[in-house]
Amino acid sequence: MLSIDPASNSVKENYKLLIGSIIPRPIAFVTSASSDGVVNAAPFSYFNVVSAEPPLVSISVGRVRGERKDTSRNILENKEFVIHIVDEENVVKVNQTSASLPPDESEVDLARLTKVESSVVSVPGVKESKIRMECVLEHCLELGEKEAPSCDLIIGRIVRFHFAEEVYEAGKINYDKLKAVSRLAGNDYAKIGDIFSIERPK
Repeated sequence: MLSIDPASNSVKENYKLLIGSIIPRPIAFVTSASSDGVVNAAPFSYFNVVSAEPPLVSISVGRVRGERKDTSRNILENKEFVIHIVDEENVVKVNQTSASLPPDESEVDLARLTKVESSVVSVPGVKESKIRMECVLEHCLELGEKEAPSCDLIIGRIVRFHFAEEVYEAGKINYDKLKAVSRLAGNDYAKIGDIFSIERPK
């Protein structure tokens, strides 16, 4: 077996190993709002559940040459955001929002997505998603070197769930109807494939 010390690799080399190894990764499609009211949208595959009590989720937002991205900056200023689950029907439009735009331009408009008013937070969601979660900022951790952090680990508390009727069944999510997609490496995505069950030991 090949053994590699990450300290001997470049950041790009470690990045390739990580995104090729830790697969599939769920995708958070995040909307946030600037102080000027511009709605920013971007997908993040460094995303997962943190806790059910309270309901917490996390996204890791990398920095560009030490500078925070619009998503991090907006969330830290506004303390609110919305996370959407990416599925087979919206993934092409969501991918368009990963384009680099100036802070005063909205990726939601670029991708021709439809804004929908939220129930609890001030940040709008996107109608084209079957699942969206309104969140408030719980914690933000700056990670990396103390003098030059490389990413912001954002933990959000869910304050409202929204589900399309076809995916919500008696308190559970029908993942066959949700058709969530995940990230692999490079330009590759994955659909839900073969499903198998293993009973947990008691």
